[in-house]
Amino acid sequence: MKIVILDGHTVNPGDLDWKPLEKIGDVAVYPRTSSDQVLERSMDAEIIITSKVIIDKDIINKLPKLRYVGVIATGFNVVDIEAARQKNIVVTNVAAYSTSSVVQLVFAHILELARRVGHHDQSVKSGQWSKASDFCYWDFPQVGLDKKALGIIGFGNIGQSVAAVGSSFGMKIIAHDNFIDKSKHSDVEFVELDSIFKRSDFLSIHCPLTDETKNLINKDNLIKMKKTAYLINTSRGPVVNELDLAWALNTGEIAGAGLDVLQVEPPGDNPLFKAKNCYITPHIGWACFEARSLLIELTASNVDAFLAGDPINVVN
Repeated sequence: MKIVILDGHTVNPGDLDWKPLEKIGDVAVYPRTSSDQVLERSMDAEIIITSKVIIDKDIINKLPKLRYVGVIATGFNVVDIEAARQKNIVVTNVAAYSTSSVVQLVFAHILELARRVGHHDQSVKSGQWSKASDFCYWDFPQVGLDKKALGIIGFGNIGQSVAAVGSSFGMKIIAHDNFIDKSKHSDVEFVELDSIFKRSDFLSIHCPLTDETKNLINKDNLIKMKKTAYLINTSRGPVVNELDLAWALNTGEIAGAGLDVLQVEPPGDNPLFKAKNCYITPHIGWACFEARSLLIELTASNVDAFLAGDPINVVN
C-alpha cells in the first residue's frame, strides 16, 4: 500500500513523526509539492494525503491506482470531490481536532487587546518603567473581561468552547447561529446579526465561509459596533472585508482587532498591516503540538477505517 503525503511540512515540520501512517503502508513524505510535481509524485499511490495541495479533476483522471484522498485538515475544498466520486475514490477530512488550540488563540488575542502584554513588555525593556515616577504605569487602558459582552457568530464546537471560556471570565455570552438547537444552550442569549454587532464588546467569528458569510464583516456592520469593541477572527479570511476593517480601525469606528486568517495566505501587501490596533498571527490557531499530533492520529484512523471497508469522515 503506497501512501503519498504531498505537503507534510506544515503539519509536521520535524517535531512529530508519521508512525501512525507508516504502520499502514509504505509512506513517502514530501515537505511541499508544487502543482507541476503532483502527478509525478502521486503516480503509483493508492492513497494521497494532502493539506493544501490541490487534487483537481485532471489529476484524479490521470491516477489509475488512486483509491483514497485524505485531507489532513478540516476544509476539503482542495479536492474536486465530484470528480473523485465519479471515479469511486473516497475523500475524507479531519474535523474537531483543533478546538482547544483555536480557543486558546482566540483568548490570546482577546487578552492581548485587553491588557497589551506585548506592548508593556517592550516599554519596560526600553526603560519607561525605570524612568517612571510611580510604581506602575500603563500606556493603554486596561480592559477587564468580566461583565463584557462576548458575541459569537457561529456556535459550533469551537464557538461553544469559546463561550465556555468566556463565561469563566465572567463574560456575558450572546451568539448568532441559524442552525444550532438553541434549546440546549439556555445560558446563552441568541440574537439576530444586527443585535450582535451592536451589543458585543468582543466579537469572535466562528462561522464557515459561504456565500452568505463572505464579507460579512463589512463597513455597514462595522459601523454598528461600539467604538470600544474588538473583533476577533480565527475562522476564514474572506469573512472579513479587509479594506473596510482597516478603515474602521484607522478611523476609530472600533477599538481593535485580532486576526489569525486573511483573505490571501500567505499575504502580499495588505491594508491591515498598517491599520491601528490590529494584531495578526499567521494562521496558527490550529497549530499547537498536541493538535497536530492528534491530526496525524485521526488521519491514520480515517485510512484504517477505509481499508477496513467502513470509511468514516467521508465528504464525497
